[in-house]
Amino acid sequence: MRRNYQLQTLVVFSAFLASTSYAQTQLAARIGHTDPSKYKHSRSHESAGDMACMLLVPPTAMDINLNFMHRCQIMPGGGVGHHFHNSTEEMFIVFDGQAEFTVDGRTSVLHGTVGAPVRMGHSHAIYNPSDKPVEFMNINIASIKGHYDAFNLADARVGAPKDAVPVFMTMNLDKALLTPEQSYHGGQGTVRYRRALDSDVFLTNWAYVDHLLIPAGASDGLHRHKGVEEIYYVLNGDGQVQVNGETAPIHKGDAVPVRFNEAHSLVNSGTGDLELMIVGVSAQKNALDTELGEATRAH
Repeated sequence: MRRNYQLQTLVVFSAFLASTSYAQTQLAARIGHTDPSKYKHSRSHESAGDMACMLLVPPTAMDINLNFMHRCQIMPGGGVGHHFHNSTEEMFIVFDGQAEFTVDGRTSVLHGTVGAPVRMGHSHAIYNPSDKPVEFMNINIASIKGHYDAFNLADARVGAPKDAVPVFMTMNLDKALLTPEQSYHGGQGTVRYRRALDSDVFLTNWAYVDHLLIPAGASDGLHRHKGVEEIYYVLNGDGQVQVNGETAPIHKGDAVPVRFNEAHSLVNSGTGDLELMIVGVSAQKNALDTELGEATRAH
């Protein structure tokens, strides 16, 4: 018993050291870059075919209960086999083309950019029936930090019957749904913004998914969150991010982890729109920072 306790303590302490070390890493080195040359082919949860994936944001990048943010391509005939997670929540996101999403045994064809959040204890899968690779992301948030579980159903969902209208939750990142926000967080110009998913969708501390579009010359002002950590994923465009006084360029496919109380801002330094998906995870479920999306302007 004492040996098991010592081992558990060592694992927790090692994870703490890795997390602390990552927080001290220079901003440019913290940013995850989508790089297909680093993708590795694999089968997932007894799928019929391959995916090619890389770890875009590791769990050590955050203090919250992130297991992973994977950036992938689903090969033709590939996907993620039907499975359960009973202690984590997950979301599949397709950026282009279409894929067959399954939740709780019901399947629908969804067109990108679209995601399907899946609560703990609900089965899910994805399949690419087309003859082209599909750009894909998988995000997993744990109810217990560092814990991951899966129960496979040995079902690749090939040829599954389809519902014309999904009977499960979906997230559509449609720019037409965005609304204007003047001087967002004290920034320059007018951005367009929408909260695509809020905390009620999730059982874990996953707080929200936001959709933000910053036109050329505009910015998201310098601010901090006391109770939420965020990952800014660049859907399109070029810009510059500032975190705690450091600045770094960002481009399509980049992911920027921002920890608790880190002052951060974004500027569109390109000629087109800078479009972002923002994943927020709170320290505590239903905290004020989660419910209201509260942010404190930093000076």
